[in-house]
Amino acid sequence: MTVEPSKSTKGQMEFDLTIVTEVESDGVGMGVLSNGAPYLTGRGLARLCGVDHSTIIKITNDWQDTPLKKRVATIKQSIRDMDGDDTYAFLPVQRGGTIYHAFPENVCMAVLEYYALDSGSSNEHAKKAYRTLARKGFVDFVYEQVGLSRGASIRDFSTKQFMDRVGSVYGSVPEGYFCVFEEIADMFAALIAKDIKIDSSFVPDISVGMAWSKYWKEENLDAVYGMRQRFSHQYPSYYPQSAAGPQDAFCYPEDALGEFNRWKREVYQKKNLPAYLLGKVKSGGLAAAQATAIVDVYKTPKSLPRN
Repeated sequence: MTVEPSKSTKGQMEFDLTIVTEVESDGVGMGVLSNGAPYLTGRGLARLCGVDHSTIIKITNDWQDTPLKKRVATIKQSIRDMDGDDTYAFLPVQRGGTIYHAFPENVCMAVLEYYALDSGSSNEHAKKAYRTLARKGFVDFVYEQVGLSRGASIRDFSTKQFMDRVGSVYGSVPEGYFCVFEEIADMFAALIAKDIKIDSSFVPDISVGMAWSKYWKEENLDAVYGMRQRFSHQYPSYYPQSAAGPQDAFCYPEDALGEFNRWKREVYQKKNLPAYLLGKVKSGGLAAAQATAIVDVYKTPKSLPRN
């Protein structure tokens, strides 16, 4: 459950990790990365250790100093004693256009051990947390808090991300209307069933919503089904899109559901989806093999079973 950053250049780290899910429990922010590694946020680590967030920032800033300050030297030695890699303090994750610091197991346990046992000052909060994690285990503790099993698969990760999004939309749409995200749940289900990774880099409902809105206006469907409305929704906190805060999206009269489903099947999946995926591949947001797998899922013809 550990991730090794690139060592081709000193201090250089990879930035292709994404957040599968993140929660906050008793003020401790924690989550799981796309490679399965559990982590704490900087504020979460500070909370667990009973220190101010600025203290964790200071430790991070001092990590590569020569010579090392005593505190960091003690923490790094503890990491090496656990057969861990002490060359980095955090895993960098792109989030909302900025670099997000995810603190991995070996760093979290070493920092917590320092404040529980080695800092020279009494810190009962850190001691209690240290005993809890020593009994439970860091990986099991984080996985349990976020609602995943230790042996979680790609399908489990994708399902968790989808359900987090369902929770962010549920109850937001006015009665008598539908929203695009809810009505493309079958698309997500088909991809998850094929073990295709779904994460914050793949948000097809934005693409579907824009294309459907364009079609709605071009066909003047307000005059056919009634006026569409807007509703407010919020992406899960670990999605880059959440940086913009609550966002308005269109919802449509339920009488238009049949029209939407026909359009989704005959227009979007056959024409718009390949173009959307190609754009994601060109921007580096999606692997070409994954894009091909997604298109192949929808090429499979569906027919009713014969008696």
